[in-house]
Amino acid sequence: MAHFQAHDTNRRTLDRIELLVCQFSEVLAQGQNTTPVMTEILAVLGQQLQCDRVFLYLRSPDFQVGRVPVCWRKQESIPIVYDPTWKLEASDLPKADPMFAAALNTQPSIFVEDVETAGPEVLNREFERQTFGHRALIHAHLCLEQKLWGILQACVFDRPRDWSQGDRQLIEQAVAWLTPVAMTYVEAHHEQFPTLAAQH
Repeated sequence: MAHFQAHDTNRRTLDRIELLVCQFSEVLAQGQNTTPVMTEILAVLGQQLQCDRVFLYLRSPDFQVGRVPVCWRKQESIPIVYDPTWKLEASDLPKADPMFAAALNTQPSIFVEDVETAGPEVLNREFERQTFGHRALIHAHLCLEQKLWGILQACVFDRPRDWSQGDRQLIEQAVAWLTPVAMTYVEAHHEQFPTLAAQH
């Protein structure tokens, strides 16, 4: 019975996310503020996954410029990850962060049950501690046409997490819906990128 309840809850969550992604597309096309609907998408995901934090990193694969425009937190004591403006990606980031390198190579999304026990081929433990402070995470890759347009990261602090098959299916579908919208969002801001890239 519990399995069916979980399936039904996931289905309702997916229906809600699909509706919100459609709204995201409409708001973006109208040139309006996308932050509220983006935040709601992450909130729905975070609550269903029972996470502490979910954020969306969006990037231009052509200019290596990115930002985190929105971050949902379960409570305000959770550290926020947010970039008010677009910024150049550090050239040594793929070397410092194996998960980012995997994302750049459009490899499958990564589900880490425990940062403390994951191998160095998966992640840089010290980098994760200093940069994010989480204990378990989902590093979901928004890839289209062999290019990385964004990373959806959901995490928990203070304890390991066994990511269920339902969690994985939820993320897989959310990423499929979010990726084309992420690309449209990035391309809507492309006029800012050449100037930033020239500063490199």
